[in-house]
Parts: sequence; structure tokens; C-alpha cells
Amino acid sequence: MTEAPERAVSPERAARVARAVWLGRRRYGVMHALQEKLVEARASEQVGDVILLLEHAPVITLGRKADPDNVLFSAEALAARGVDLEVTARGGDVTFHGPGQLVGYPILDLKPDRCDVRRYVRSLSEVMILIAREHGVESGVVDGMIGVWADREKPGEWAGAPWSHELAKLGAIGVRLSRWVTMHGFALNAEVDLNAFRLIVPCGIRDHGVTSLRDLTGKAPSVRELAMASAPHLARGLDWEVSPVEDLSEVADLEKALLGASARAPDPTLDARP
Repeated sequence: MTEAPERAVSPERAARVARAVWLGRRRYGVMHALQEKLVEARASEQVGDVILLLEHAPVITLGRKADPDNVLFSAEALAARGVDLEVTARGGDVTFHGPGQLVGYPILDLKPDRCDVRRYVRSLSEVMILIAREHGVESGVVDGMIGVWADREKPGEWAGAPWSHELAKLGAIGVRLSRWVTMHGFALNAEVDLNAFRLIVPCGIRDHGVTSLRDLTGKAPSVRELAMASAPHLARGLDWEVSPVEDLSEVADLEKALLGASARAPDPTLDARP
């Protein structure tokens, strides 16, 4: 396989370094609230660009246009299995997140030169393609279907969907943009339990299955290993300067670690006197 040439980060990005952080395993609701605070802080220029890398405790999420019928079990039945159910404002349909899956949530200001949703979604695909390639899996995008796909019969090759023998989804994408600041992101299956996807119709697609690096190659690094080695792939795929990944997995107060003073900005009404 011929290595693709390294691509230099564009000059307008060079002065803006995205801080990449590994957060370990976290509940979805807590991370969703943190993303919202980071988006607001980024839009008001209180913080810089940041990329959250983590894995979730088991959760099923529904995008803003999701078909509820694609969740095949009730909320009570899911809870009995230890699976949360969350409704979100991201794009896309229904998906599952859980241990063994690398989740990336870039909080990036696309202004002034990246105000193109399709370009941004394609860049997230490229990040997952590059990570998978490092671990012996060739993958790509498929017209009309968001995410990254591989050929389960020939995981070391990718010539496009028309030439695939058994198309399977390796990574999912769902995003939301507010004032051109990004939220949500991608989920790459490393060694996630694929049986969990039987709880849903993944992304509303019934014709193709879901796969993982372990399913395709018989082995996979831990999610932490993937995350800690991901900075070059994030930089190249996003065409963005990205810092070496910091390990914040043991940090309890992530708001303080990521938002700093903006997380503790006092509400002037609290000190008001009659």
C-alpha cells in the first residue's frame, strides 16, 4: 500500500491549536452538558478550540430527525440492561455508544474559512479512515449514507461500495453547529460489543450491518490507546493544528479543567442586594 503524502496544515489554521483531551469513560448526559457549555464558551471566545476524546457508558441516542421505531426496546427494558436512552439535537438517526468505541467531540469554530457543513462531515470521516488504516483496515465513505464503511470480507482493501462484498459500518457521524461552532462528532468502533447494535436499527439502515476493528482483524487496541495516538490523524483529517492528547481521565471537575475561569464566572444577580 502506498502511503499518502503528508499534508501541511493550512496557514490560517497554524495559529489556532486545538487542545485534544482524553476523558476516559463518561456518561452521555454529563458529556452532552459539558459540550453545550464549551460551545457557548467557544462562541464567545472565552476558550479556544478543543477536541474531547472518550468512550461512553452504554447509551442509545436519537438525533433530531430520528425515527423512534428504530429503537427496538422500551426505555424500561434498556434500563434493565444498563443502557441509557437520550434524545439529542445532533443530526442523524439512532445510534449506540458504549465501551470499546472511540468517541470524538470536536468543539471547533469553523469561522471564517470553514463554513461548510459537508466539508466538515467529510473531514470527520477522514479522521476515522486514517485511524482505521493505522490498524490494518481500509475504509471509506458511501454515497447517500453518512459515516465510514468497510468490506467485512476484505478489510484490507477499499475500492468503493460498488466493489464491496459485505458492506458494514465501522464509524458513525452526527453533528450540530451553532454559530459555526461544532458539537457532537464521530464514533469509531474498536472493540465495542456488536450485539448491542441489535437493540436498534443503526442509523435507520436495515440493509447493512455494523463492524469494528476487532471484528475485521481479530484484534484492536484499547480505546485509550487509540485516543492517545490520535493527534496526527485528527490534525491531518481536520486540516487543523492539534496538540498532543492530554490524559484527563482521572479529573473529576472537567468544567474547571476545560473551561477554567469561564466555568466559575459569577452570576451578578446572586450578589444583588435589595
